[in-house]
Amino acid sequence: MVKRAIVPPAFRAAAEQAKMSPGLLSGDHLFLTGVTGSGPEGEMPTDPEDQFRNAFEKIGLVLSEAGLTFDSLVEMTSYHVGLRDHFSLFDSVRLSYLAEPYPAWTAVEVAGLRRIGALVEIRVIAAREP
Repeated sequence: MVKRAIVPPAFRAAAEQAKMSPGLLSGDHLFLTGVTGSGPEGEMPTDPEDQFRNAFEKIGLVLSEAGLTFDSLVEMTSYHVGLRDHFSLFDSVRLSYLAEPYPAWTAVEVAGLRRIGALVEIRVIAAREP
C-alpha cells in the first residue's frame, strides 16, 4: 500500500516538530490528524466560535492540499470540552462548512485536550473518487 503525507505549507514546521502528518493519503482515503482551534500564530482564542471556525479552516487547508473539499468528507469525530455548553454553536459552525450528504459524525465529551484552552479537536476522513 502506498501512503503519501499531505502537509500544507502553513503546517510544515509544526508537522516536522511533532513528527506527524497533518493528512495521510492511503488508497482512496485521506486521514486527517485531529485539529484544534488555535489561530495562525498558534494562539488559542477564548471565543468558542473563533476556535470552531479556525479548526474547520485548518481542515480545509489539508483537504485543499490533497485536491479535495469538504464535500469529500465521509466521517468526522469531534472531541469537546464542555460539549453541552457549546454544542448548538458548534453545530451551527459545522453546518456552515458541510452540505448534504453529511459525513457520518460522532461527538464525544472529554475531560481535556492536549492544547490548553482548546474546546474542540476535530478528526476527519475524506474519500477521493476512485
